[in-house]
Amino acid sequence: MTIRIAMWSGPRNLSTAMMRSFGSRPDTFVSDEPFYGAYLKRTGDPQPMADEVIASMDCDWHSVARAMAGPAPGDPAIWYQKHMAHHMVGPIAHDHLPGLRHAFLIRDPDRVIASYSAKREKVRPEHLGSDRQVEFFEREADRLGHAPPVVDSADILRDAAAMLERLCGALEISWDPAMLSWAPGPRPTDGIWGPHWYDAVNRSASFGTPDEQPIALTKEEQAVADAVRPSYDRLAAYRLRP
Repeated sequence: MTIRIAMWSGPRNLSTAMMRSFGSRPDTFVSDEPFYGAYLKRTGDPQPMADEVIASMDCDWHSVARAMAGPAPGDPAIWYQKHMAHHMVGPIAHDHLPGLRHAFLIRDPDRVIASYSAKREKVRPEHLGSDRQVEFFEREADRLGHAPPVVDSADILRDAAAMLERLCGALEISWDPAMLSWAPGPRPTDGIWGPHWYDAVNRSASFGTPDEQPIALTKEEQAVADAVRPSYDRLAAYRLRP
């Protein structure tokens, strides 16, 4: 039986590199932001390539949820699903994805804003999905009776082998060192939006170095980062450590 993993992330959060990492496993199939089209159709958010994304995807919330909980393409041992928490604005929540193992990928808000602002004209707190991540985390913790796995992208960049081994253990799957590297370039499983968003990861062959350089945000950007920091801190308190 296929093990389904839902990794809930926000934008600019090492999420595509994590998808590459899991996709490097010979036993794993990956899905790239399956609710993106439904989110764009519902919100009208003027994101790059929005019309193309909507046209390329199933945009029915319930249909997508059924697919994610249904038969896995190719019947792999593991199905890794990259989900964006801020996409979940419709009638579907993590409760509607039965049988999935939920995990949470976080990143310091200042660094998220610095990266995301380079790709979007204006960023608002709701674009980061931090509150939704906390909501889903708490629902899953209530269901499990303990905290589900949380990983911080900075910890992964500092020691990818140790952190990924810890994450695999928490998800009750085998650790595979193949997760530490991948071939550069796009993948057939990438969303149609890849040419706009995935330029850096498509040049990469492994996780990069820690992002510890000083950054400077505008007053407006800092206000957004400060608004979502309590949600980040809430999840960071439970993050796995090497």
